[in-house]
Amino acid sequence: YQRRVHGAFVLHMQASVVLPRFVLCGRRGFASATKSTKSTSKPNPVAATATPAALIAAMVQHDTPRGSLILDPKSGVMVPSHPLFEQLAEAVSSNTRDFLRHEAVFLQLGLRTNALMAATVHKTVRGQAAGGVRLWPYATVADFLTDGLRLSVGMSRKNALAGLWWGGGKGVIARPAAGAHADYLHPAFRAALFADYGAFISSLRGCYVTAGDAGVNPPDVATVFQTTRHTTCIPPAVGGSGDPSVATGLGVVCAMEAAVAYGVAERLWPSARGLSADGSLAGLRVAVQGAGNVARHMAKNLLERHVAKIVLTDISDAALARAQSELGSADGKVEYRKVSIGDDSVLLERDVDIVSPCALGGTLNHKTIPKIKAKIVCGAANNQLLDDATDDKRFGAATLYVPDFVANRMGIVNCANEQYGTLRHDPAVQRHFTRDWENSIFIKTHEVLRFAKAHNVSSAQAARTLADELCNQPHPIWGGAKGQAQHRGWSIIQDLRPDWHTSPRN
Repeated sequence: YQRRVHGAFVLHMQASVVLPRFVLCGRRGFASATKSTKSTSKPNPVAATATPAALIAAMVQHDTPRGSLILDPKSGVMVPSHPLFEQLAEAVSSNTRDFLRHEAVFLQLGLRTNALMAATVHKTVRGQAAGGVRLWPYATVADFLTDGLRLSVGMSRKNALAGLWWGGGKGVIARPAAGAHADYLHPAFRAALFADYGAFISSLRGCYVTAGDAGVNPPDVATVFQTTRHTTCIPPAVGGSGDPSVATGLGVVCAMEAAVAYGVAERLWPSARGLSADGSLAGLRVAVQGAGNVARHMAKNLLERHVAKIVLTDISDAALARAQSELGSADGKVEYRKVSIGDDSVLLERDVDIVSPCALGGTLNHKTIPKIKAKIVCGAANNQLLDDATDDKRFGAATLYVPDFVANRMGIVNCANEQYGTLRHDPAVQRHFTRDWENSIFIKTHEVLRFAKAHNVSSAQAARTLADELCNQPHPIWGGAKGQAQHRGWSIIQDLRPDWHTSPRN
C-alpha cells in the first residue's frame, strides 16, 4: 500500500506484499528478472578496472549474489569471501591513499533489481558505523569501492569530532549505466531498489547504520526504512528527524564565521577591509560550487548574515532553477551560473573572500589549490581534497582551509540520536551552533586551526590527528575492553564472516 510522505507516495511493505524483480534493460525500461544458470567453472577474479556491469554479470554467472572483504587484523589486508573477489581485495589492500585498515566491505546484488550495492565499514570502536548511502554512476569497480573507502573514513572523523558515539561507514549503489539513464528515476524501480538496500542493511545486523546522501531523497529513505530498522534521517511522519540539509547548511556557515574570527585574530590578512574579529560575514563575497539542498540552505543563511555577494554554480539547470525560485536575486546579491561537468573555475574566483565546495569531492587538488585567491575555503562537500597526503600542503599561508568533516557535521548530528526521540529546537542539536560548548563547530574549528599553527602542520592534518585519536576512544557501553579489538561492531562483523555471503537474500 502507499502513504503520502513529504508530498510523495511512498511504498509501505507488509509481509504479504512481494515486490516484482526488475533488471535494467537499457532504454527499453524494465523486465522481470530471470533465474540465472549457475556456472560450474572456476571463476576468474574480477579486476578492479572492470565496470560495475561486468562485476554484476560475474556475480550472476557464478550464483554469488553476495561477497565480503573483511580485515585480517594481523596482516592488515582484506580477505575476500570468494575467489571472484580476490583482485578486489588486493586492490583495496594496496590502496595506500584510501585504505586505512577498514574493518569490512560488504557487496550484494539487489534481490529485486540486481543492482550492485555496498556497505563500507571503516571503524566501529566508538559505535556502529554510521553514514549515508549515495546512488551514483561509477565507471569502474575501483571507483565504486574507493568512494566507499574515502567517505567512510570521513564519517569516522566527522562523528568523532562532533562528539557522537558512532563509528564511520558509507553506503554506495552503482547507478544504472548510460543507456538506462532515465530508468533509475522510475518510481517502481526506485521502490524496489531501496527496498533491496534496506534488506541488505538488515542482513548486516547493525554493524552499519545508513541514511540519505547524494542521489537519494527523503522518500527513498522512507522506503529503506520499510525493510530495515538500521537507518536514520527517516521522515518525521514515521518518527524521524527528516531532511538534515537545513542544519548542515547552517553548520557550514558557523565554520565560516569561526575561520573569519581566527584569521582576524591571527592577523592573516592585515590589509583586508571589512573583516570582523567576531567572525561576522556581513559585506563578504562567497563563491559556491554546487546548488543542491545544502548549498541552498547555506546561501539562505549567508543572505541573513548580510553578505555582499554570492556566486552560485551547478551543472544542473534544475538545481539552479530551484535555487533561484527559493533565493531570488536578493537585490542583485546572488549570481547564478550554469557550468559544465569538471568546471571548477568558481573555486578560482578572484574577487571573493570565501570559496565553498558544496558539490562532489576531489575538486581541491594540485590543479585548483595553487590558483585559489580567496582567504577562506570552507564547504559542505565530502572528501574535498583529492589526495589527503599531498593536497593539504598546497594552500598558501594566507588561505585558511576548514576541512570538510569539521564543517559539514550537521547532517549526521541532526539524525544521530533519533532513537531517543525528537524535540523542536533540540538542545542536543542546537548546541553545535553555539560558541560556548566545547564540541561546537565554532570551537572545534578554532581548535583545529590552533593545533595546525602550534604543530606547524596543515589544517587538514591537524583535523585528522585530532579526529583519529578520538576514533579510537571506545564506546562507553559497547566499546569492549580497553586495548582489545572486540568492540561490538567488530564482533558483529566476525559473526557475519563465516556464512553471511552464502545466506539467502531477503
